[in-house]
Amino acid sequence: MAGGARVLALTGGVGGAKLALGLARELGPRELSLLVNTADDFKHLGLHISPDIDTLLYTLSGRSSRERGWGLEGETWQVREALENLGAETWFQLGDRDLATHLLRSGRLAAGDSLTAVTRLLGRAMGLEPEVLPMSDDPVSTVVHTAEGDLPFQHYFVRRACEPAVSGFSFEGIEGAAPNPALLERLAAGEIAAVVICPSNPFVSVDPVLQLPGLWQRIAQLSVPVIAVSPIVGGRAIKGPAAKMLAELGMPVDAGAVARHYAARYPGLVDTFVIDSADAALADSIAELGMAVAVTGTLMESLDDKRRLARFVLARAGL
Repeated sequence: MAGGARVLALTGGVGGAKLALGLARELGPRELSLLVNTADDFKHLGLHISPDIDTLLYTLSGRSSRERGWGLEGETWQVREALENLGAETWFQLGDRDLATHLLRSGRLAAGDSLTAVTRLLGRAMGLEPEVLPMSDDPVSTVVHTAEGDLPFQHYFVRRACEPAVSGFSFEGIEGAAPNPALLERLAAGEIAAVVICPSNPFVSVDPVLQLPGLWQRIAQLSVPVIAVSPIVGGRAIKGPAAKMLAELGMPVDAGAVARHYAARYPGLVDTFVIDSADAALADSIAELGMAVAVTGTLMESLDDKRRLARFVLARAGL
C-alpha cells in the first residue's frame, strides 16, 4: 500500500481476533490498525479487566490458550484457589499469569495513563507490531436486557453463561464517549485505505464500536472499501452467543440477518459482505440490501485458514 495507508479492522472477541491475526501476518507493521471493543471492560476484585483487548493481545503474540480460546497458554490458578479459600468471588476466572496484565493496566490507569497508552505499553512488551487501539479512552459499558432484568455484560456472558433470554442491548456512557484520538487523527489525515469488520458478534462487539458518536458516519464518508465478514456460518455461531441472541431477538439465525442488521443500523456503510460457502444460497437476498456479496470458506481453524481469509478480504478491498 502507499506510504502511510492502513487497513482499519474493527474487532472484538475470539472470532475477531482470529481474522486480526491473519491480517497482521499478511500486512506490514505499519499497514494495520486494530480498533477493539471495550464496552465489555469491567472492574473485578478492584482490577480493570479488558477482555477483548487481552484476547487480541494474547492472540497476536501467540500466547493465547489453544484449548480455551481466551486467556494464556500454560496458565496456573493458584491465586484463584487462594481467593476461593478466602470466600472471594471467582466466577470470572483470572489465571496467575493473566493477573500480571490486569495489575499493570490497573496501576497505570490509576497513575493517570489513558487506556490507549497502557494498551500500547502492553503491546510493545508482547512484541506486537500492529497498532492496537481501544475503541475509546472513555468508559462504555454494555448492558444486556433480559427476561430476568438488565445485566452487566460479563455477568450475563460469564457468570450466567448466556442463559437468560435477551431482548436488547444498550451501552452506558456511549453518548459522552469519544472515539480513540489516534484513530481520529488517522481518519483526518486520510490514512485509512480500507475498513474490515471482523467476524465478531454484531450486537455486543461491533455495535458499541460503530455507535460511538459520529464514528460510523465518518467511516462511511471515507470513500474506501468497507468489508464485513459474517460471524454466522451455516446457521450457527462458531464461537459465542450470536446465534442464540439472533433467535431470541426474533431474527433468522443466518448470515443474512447479520447483513440486514448492518444495513438497517448503518445504511450505506458496508460495501461487501463476506459469507461462508455453506451460506451461498443467501447471496442474492443479501445483495438486495445494496451490498456486494463475496463467498468463500470463512472457518478459521489453522493459521493458514486465518491468512487465507485475510488475503481474500484484502483482495476484495482491492489491496
